Amino acid sequence: MPRRTAPRAGKVIFDPVHGPIGLDAIALDLVGAPEFQRLWQIRQTGFAHLVFPGANHTRLEHSLGTYGVATRFAERLSLPEADARALAAAALLHDLGHGPFSHTVDGPMQEVLGHGHEWVSRQMVTGREDGPGAESSVPTILERHGLDPARVAELIDPRSGRPRGWIGSLLHGAIDADRIDYLQRDAHYTGVAHGAIDAVRLLDTVRVARDRLLFAEKGRSAVEGFLVGRALMYSTVYYHKTVRAAEMMAQAAVERQPGFPELAAPQFRWTDGELLTRLGDSGGISAGLVRAVEARRLYKRAHGYRTLAPAARRAWSRLARHAPERRALEDEIADRLRAPTGAVLIDLAGLQARGDPAEDWGRVGLADGPRVTYPFRAENPWRSLVMRPPADWPVSVYVPVRYRAAATRWFARDPRAIP
Repeated sequence: MPRRTAPRAGKVIFDPVHGPIGLDAIALDLVGAPEFQRLWQIRQTGFAHLVFPGANHTRLEHSLGTYGVATRFAERLSLPEADARALAAAALLHDLGHGPFSHTVDGPMQEVLGHGHEWVSRQMVTGREDGPGAESSVPTILERHGLDPARVAELIDPRSGRPRGWIGSLLHGAIDADRIDYLQRDAHYTGVAHGAIDAVRLLDTVRVARDRLLFAEKGRSAVEGFLVGRALMYSTVYYHKTVRAAEMMAQAAVERQPGFPELAAPQFRWTDGELLTRLGDSGGISAGLVRAVEARRLYKRAHGYRTLAPAARRAWSRLARHAPERRALEDEIADRLRAPTGAVLIDLAGLQARGDPAEDWGRVGLADGPRVTYPFRAENPWRSLVMRPPADWPVSVYVPVRYRAAATRWFARDPRAIP
């Protein structure tokens, strides 16, 4: 009979964003899992540190912060113990599936695995043998503490694509624990003030009615401030043109390596350092791109489209869904510029990022006594801000500095620049 170990006592850690965060025995065991410790070596904001030098915080810090916010939500809303424990575990584990440099490799991950990082997190939490969770220690830890891995996984990655009930929206809502943490954390470490939201007020005014999360009318300004902060952080930090240049170079290094996509699946479990080191040693285009990023010899935007006619939007959208076709166009343009393969990179992230779905913010209600209003359903300046595309440029084309002038001239005169 296996020897039983005594339960571990809780501890308190100090977080620079939220202050003291208490970790119970379940959280301590999950934090000690190798799958969670890997997150120490995954930067939260990809390559944002090349523009904002302080942005070296990690997915592990964010996961702890999300856990802290989720537990405070649970206390504020008096969740039953079973629900509170499942929510806390899901908050702690929600980002296990991120690849190196966080969202930087989301495109290649989708191309190779057919799924995003949320699905990978689900696999690791449930221990599925047909995916990345085959060797995960997480489900054993959850079961040892009386938690159902499937229930925790459903909170992390709802199979229907939408959370069930208001508890699920604490991790997948317009205003949730995940967003409350990353906006404040990213603002803190980048030094950008836009993400300085009033989280205390949001937590103080949250309510539940009609199986939905609501906020008291007196919390309206905090809700509106959250909306503004998120919109401005995207345009200022996450879609900064220089940050995107570095991320596109790293993505291209993954896509242009020998054996891609067939041999690339294990790389999404690498750390940031492993990705740079191994691709840097791989030779060819990938090595050159990695060495340039490490030396901060970043590509420059040679051309971009702020507005797109419907036909052009459809054409570019097709390339966003079919990465091999996008790479073929990049190579065609490079050939016309007499530039080497890999010298032209087309960034379509701004085209794909269309702001928050209207129905998400349409569910944000403000309660004034028994009366509930939904101010973001109707057309108004606040809704326009919510639905504003996070990137000012739907399509951008990046090239090395020495080809920038030639590329700019070519795009200005050649109508075939549009696919």
